[in-house]
Amino acid sequence: MANFVLIPGMCHGGWCFEELSGRLRAQGHTVHPLTLTGLGERSHLLPGAVNLDTHIQDVTAVLETENIRDAVLAGHSYGGMVITGAADRAPDRVASLVYLDAVVPQHGDSCWTLVTEQERKWYTDVVDTGYAVRPLPFFDPRATPHPLASLLQPLRLTGDLSHLRRRVYVYATGWDGPSPFTSVYQRLRENPAWSTHALDGGHNLMRDAPQDLARILLEVAEPR
Repeated sequence: MANFVLIPGMCHGGWCFEELSGRLRAQGHTVHPLTLTGLGERSHLLPGAVNLDTHIQDVTAVLETENIRDAVLAGHSYGGMVITGAADRAPDRVASLVYLDAVVPQHGDSCWTLVTEQERKWYTDVVDTGYAVRPLPFFDPRATPHPLASLLQPLRLTGDLSHLRRRVYVYATGWDGPSPFTSVYQRLRENPAWSTHALDGGHNLMRDAPQDLARILLEVAEPR
């Protein structure tokens, strides 16, 4: 059975994977939907020191504490930053990465440098402390402010991730307007080292296409 670790995007918590987690567990797999430090039920842990490194450590700590190996890490949106860093820091525990309509960073990239000007304008709408970005108005009521430093900190990679068995990109085709991830999807679609999928849903694929996502993740977990 596979070990799935699911990383949410900005302002969200592990709760956003509830239906997807249920589908995977129904097939007998172990699923860890994480809430990153400073968000959701951990929103009280929001000092200025919460950054991208903190969120990467959230994942690697679970991998080590639960003694998980051959993990499939799936990251939504901002979560692409986190799963990339975790695979670099714990290469002996991570087998595959799945990017769910997410950023795909290289060494030195930050979320700020990878998104469009529209997203950057959102990032500057911070709460009174200046530590966190406000959720957008149409987000789920459970959404909480997101640590700003995690969006600005560049990712530090020490390897080339060549140890990974599979790298998969899942693209959402149902954005209300242009998707900021279209160029990422088009680039990776031509790369033989990647598998790509396009799903008919909005950016929140966990809500719009949980059945299709479960199918893709189950395929990723199959031995090659």
